Amino acid sequence: MMAKEIKGIAASEGIGIAPAYRLVAPDLHYTKRRIENPMVEYKRFMQAVDASLADLRRLKERAAGRLAPDALGIFDAHAAILSDPELLKQVKQQLDQQVCAEEAVDTVTARFAQTLAQLTDPYLQERAGDVRDVAKRLLSHLLGRRLPDIGAISQPVVLVAHEVTPSDTSQMDTRFIRGIVTDLGGRTSHAAIMARTLGIPAVVGTDHVTRATRDGQLVVVDGLQGTVVVEPSAVQVDRFTARAQELAQERTEWRQRVNAPSVSKDGQQFEISANIGNPNDVAAAVQQGADGVGLFRSEFLYMGSDHLPTEDEQYQAYRQALVGMHGRPVVVRTLDIGGDKPLPYLPLPREMNPFLGYRAIRICLKHPEIFKTQLRALIRASAHGPLAIMFPMIGTIAELRAAKEIFNECRADLQTVQPGLGDDIKLGMMIEVPLAAINADRFAQEVDFFSIGTNDLIQYNFAADRGNDEVAYLYQPLNPAFLGLVKHVIDAGHRHDTKVAMCGEMAGDSTALPLLLGMGLDEYSMSASSILRTRTLMSKLDTNECAQLADEAINRCVTHEEVRALVEDRLGAIN
Repeated sequence: MMAKEIKGIAASEGIGIAPAYRLVAPDLHYTKRRIENPMVEYKRFMQAVDASLADLRRLKERAAGRLAPDALGIFDAHAAILSDPELLKQVKQQLDQQVCAEEAVDTVTARFAQTLAQLTDPYLQERAGDVRDVAKRLLSHLLGRRLPDIGAISQPVVLVAHEVTPSDTSQMDTRFIRGIVTDLGGRTSHAAIMARTLGIPAVVGTDHVTRATRDGQLVVVDGLQGTVVVEPSAVQVDRFTARAQELAQERTEWRQRVNAPSVSKDGQQFEISANIGNPNDVAAAVQQGADGVGLFRSEFLYMGSDHLPTEDEQYQAYRQALVGMHGRPVVVRTLDIGGDKPLPYLPLPREMNPFLGYRAIRICLKHPEIFKTQLRALIRASAHGPLAIMFPMIGTIAELRAAKEIFNECRADLQTVQPGLGDDIKLGMMIEVPLAAINADRFAQEVDFFSIGTNDLIQYNFAADRGNDEVAYLYQPLNPAFLGLVKHVIDAGHRHDTKVAMCGEMAGDSTALPLLLGMGLDEYSMSASSILRTRTLMSKLDTNECAQLADEAINRCVTHEEVRALVEDRLGAIN
């Protein structure tokens, strides 16, 4: 059989070779039929319910060792749907009309899902997806067609999926995942970020990989070039295996820099930090030699809870991170919800354009009681290590000053009991709104540091939803005009002695590194798995040569393809 090559987006570096495991639902089509005995059919339906509940118990038990207790709630939610008296009642009513169990389940769950999807509460809207998941599980048992069980994987595989969701990630045993390939997604999709965090080779956005593979077929994932090879020849397997061995040797070289400073070839000092989602991620950051935490996504403390975390709950989490970093700085981004990150217990209005709407600092300023709880917890935690706080989604000076005023109020209140508490906290802001980037000179006079959030800054500048695969081609961090905007922000910060960091995915991009070094970016915050590779490459780059390269990319190149070719040519000469 001829090898089949599929192109996609290189999302996580590495080479993976293993049989395909297709995370694709089986054909759940059924033939409608009349039944003679509704009670017999109801018994068959309840057997499917019991089998589905057993599935969920098994899945929850298996995930318990890998997930925080509050993150296991998805399994309980599905079990609650299966046990919903109204759902059971309506299915029985359908069966009494002599329709088969498959049609009854299909009809009732579709009705439930449609009702939920039409509600204005975003949390209840999302529950429509849970109802559809439950329907698939019930139908699979009724039809005798097993659903893929990602948690049961116990041998090396390449995961092939339409897309990989957070719930998929929660179930997988990553020891056996040699690579991930998806039809959908871009470099900032959940699958891409998760793969980079775990160091798993990944190619996303292939469009049709699920249709082009069968379970058990040998698959090569080339996360360097964005290529997937199905049924490779022996020669190809040898070539990719050799490249994988080269990468392993490179990683051995990288490991030697765990305790090394982050310096360029000409001796300029920088910081390479880790992005984390919770205090448990600190261990990996330390293990990979992070100079600090450049982005603690505090919203995950809220998203992993069934209530607004209390001041003490948050204090303990921030304290754990600071203690775990052993004196290295930790930058915490204040609550950044809205857009694609809802909170079930804090209903937000339904919006036509949620990414441009009521989110992040806009919510915090409208709900100062929530904001103050977080800021008080952070100020208290600052007694345990160097802490910085940054505000997300700042667009105007008025917003920034309002946030700073609330912070100062909280600090003054706490200092009545503990004088001096929080005096060393650095205050900064995310540069992710285009107006903030344009107005960087004025903002730099108001804060201690900037952190450029390229994921959102790119989507806003290109007017391209980062979650929409149809416009994924517009994710262009190397576009010369965008690079010019980044340089403007860095220069503005430095004119006012304001430190400039970057915490978006661009910070860990090997092709972007020489350009960012040339622009003088101070701190690079990324997935922990990218730190040592970045530090090693940094040590081979001269900042003066990088400055010339950045100038040429911004002022002579016209397209992002030209910039990439230019940088790769120079990197090729270095390597």
